Amino acid sequence: MADDPLFGVHGAALALRSQRMALLASNIANAATPNYKARDFDFRKALDAATAGGSVDAAADGALGYRVPLETSLDGNTVELATEQSQFAENAIKYRATLSFLEGRISTVMQALKGE
Repeated sequence: MADDPLFGVHGAALALRSQRMALLASNIANAATPNYKARDFDFRKALDAATAGGSVDAAADGALGYRVPLETSLDGNTVELATEQSQFAENAIKYRATLSFLEGRISTVMQALKGE
């Protein structure tokens, strides 16, 4: 669905949001792991790369980086739980919005196929 012209940019956006959600969940799960480095990717950069003809996985990998913490931790862990949770919640809302848009697009296509 990520490269289907029917869905446009929204197919790639949904796939990238899903990957980002998994990455943020991994950061949250490792909040107490010593020396764990929080990772995230620049969504806009990844989406631009994915829509320019690249694969969604390669686009996400190309935009991947480490999060710079606001406060340093004594154990070397860079996960700031409040930041990760707010990023996760924001991404989940945007994921749902993209999914709603795609559901509307599919519904329109289904109505057209039925002749309604």
